[in-house]
Amino acid sequence: MALAVGVLTLAAAPAWAQDGPTVESLADDLNVVWVALAAGLVFLMQAGFALVETGLTRSKNAANIVMKNMTDMVIGSTFYWAIGAALAYGAGTFMGTSGFFDPASNLNISGTGDNGATQFIFQMVFAATAATIISGAVAERMKFSGYIFISIAITGFIYPIATHWQWPLTDGVGAWLFERGYHDFAGSSLVHMLGGTAALVAATVLGPRLGKYDKDGKPRAIPGHNIPFAVFGVFILWFGWFGFNGGSTLAAAGQESQIGVILLSTNIAAGAGGLVAMFVSWLKDGKPDVGMTGNGVLAGLVGITAGTNFASGPEAFAIGALCGGVVVFAVAFFDKIRVDDPVGAISVHGVCGAIGTLAVGVIAAGESNGAHVISLGTQALGVAAIAGWTAVATGVVVLALKYTIGIRVSEQEEIEGLDVHEHGYPAYSPDVMAGGSGRPSALAFGFEAAAVAPTRHPVRE
Repeated sequence: MALAVGVLTLAAAPAWAQDGPTVESLADDLNVVWVALAAGLVFLMQAGFALVETGLTRSKNAANIVMKNMTDMVIGSTFYWAIGAALAYGAGTFMGTSGFFDPASNLNISGTGDNGATQFIFQMVFAATAATIISGAVAERMKFSGYIFISIAITGFIYPIATHWQWPLTDGVGAWLFERGYHDFAGSSLVHMLGGTAALVAATVLGPRLGKYDKDGKPRAIPGHNIPFAVFGVFILWFGWFGFNGGSTLAAAGQESQIGVILLSTNIAAGAGGLVAMFVSWLKDGKPDVGMTGNGVLAGLVGITAGTNFASGPEAFAIGALCGGVVVFAVAFFDKIRVDDPVGAISVHGVCGAIGTLAVGVIAAGESNGAHVISLGTQALGVAAIAGWTAVATGVVVLALKYTIGIRVSEQEEIEGLDVHEHGYPAYSPDVMAGGSGRPSALAFGFEAAAVAPTRHPVRE
């Protein structure tokens, strides 16, 4: 039988060689499959964000949180297709001006086949990720209607213009940061710091949640309602990050060794971040904090994203460890200055995104970003430019919303929960909210949770 199969295979070989796929077409197919798979992994990260943010907020606001995460993907899928991708990858100096409603026309990468549509999907899920970072920082007090406009601004305008400066997928026109040697491989600054900066502006304008600070300005912890949700979300994000960083090669053929290095450095940084955050929180607060360990994992992932294609194992460990330690103190710092961030998005994504991007200027100084030499000075310039653009543009949007339709719910709505007032029903049935007693509890529905909360910091993203 085996001999017969072998003979048939040899007989068919000349016909296959003549009529079958070529090496070049197989390489193109491999690239399309790899980018599509990576896009799916990044898409799954939205579920991770939804679980983390839901777990770290009170049950009376759970439906509102998942609605905001779902809205980011809905809006990103439409507005990035219609407008954002053209601003990001069309020809132009400050921003693109071609390809509106036809993003694939700008995203066919030389040598990877006619895969503009696949490349667009990969870029679109990145845009949605940048937007969804904001939802956790404004949790439990922002109007859903106002959040819609912020999501549109990020995915359709603010994020695309920033990426136009750095990621030259076509001819590089307008990529002024790239032309100066700036390097952000997969988005420590362009996705995470951008989202964290926007989150900082929005949370500052919104103000803190009711009861977050006592009369002396001392922060009170307002614990999330489901720590297992939050941890499960961290694992989903960790898994999705292999697509986030690995897929940023934008091709698979000829990239095997680089993809391996990227996945390895990504995982090392995540582990180092979680390990250091666990021990730092243990020394600081007397207990190994579950949520802060999760913070550390995400901080390490954010930090390594800019330079994951350059980092050796020890360098990835150092970046992850640095971010894991910094995030613990960053969370405490923003609490001290009365910036209420229920999930710690500003610290994880904003602060550690900047740190990871600057670290590239140390570990890859003198290397090439593909055309120009990387330096710490150029990395600092890019961080300042992206953060400044994001802060100003987001500030304009948030302030315009504040003085028109409003961005904050009423005190009564905040006390009773956004789920019922914004969406018409709670996330959980009355029996679940009552803990099986049949009687709603203050922790489920009321404002009293802030007054009885423990003094340690709650779990944060």
